[in-house]
Amino acid sequence: MTTQSKTVVLVNGVPASGKSTVTRQLSERFSLPYLTIDGIKEPFMAQFSEIDRAFNRKLGCAAYEVIWSVVRDAPPGCPFLIDAWFGFQPRETLVDYLRQAGVARVLEVWNAVSPDVAVARYAQRLGERRVGHPGEEYLPELALLAANAEPMALGPVFRLTQGSGENLNPLFAWLEDHLQD
Repeated sequence: MTTQSKTVVLVNGVPASGKSTVTRQLSERFSLPYLTIDGIKEPFMAQFSEIDRAFNRKLGCAAYEVIWSVVRDAPPGCPFLIDAWFGFQPRETLVDYLRQAGVARVLEVWNAVSPDVAVARYAQRLGERRVGHPGEEYLPELALLAANAEPMALGPVFRLTQGSGENLNPLFAWLEDHLQD
């Protein structure tokens, strides 16, 4: 594993594309720390009884900033898995944060998901999500996102098609190869 530069693995995809599940499995397999936008913002969300979409977005932006400050302050030889829907911010914002954090290498796991699978997964967990996440009204927007979203492609990309009985062994091999470079 390279120890001279900072490496991040972006586990990217629209909401309900399977990012968190993949991130946890990668973390366990490779003993890598991970950061998630929801993991940072949800404790703050718990402190408020009413959160509209605009405030949720602000919390997401703040959590995004926290992620990159943690990466910036981490030692160079410690790769991080970053679980987020990176399309919620302009690509240039991500590029700026990567530069400020001293990230020299970006790997990306793109969780491709059909609109039907994304909508079904999101709808299934509507009652389980913290207050402040978009509700049922978000489903048509999510379907459009899933149909049109693309990876950030700032480095090598592994495309994982979600909802097709994913076998993660090819992803494990890909990441192992890239972490050894």
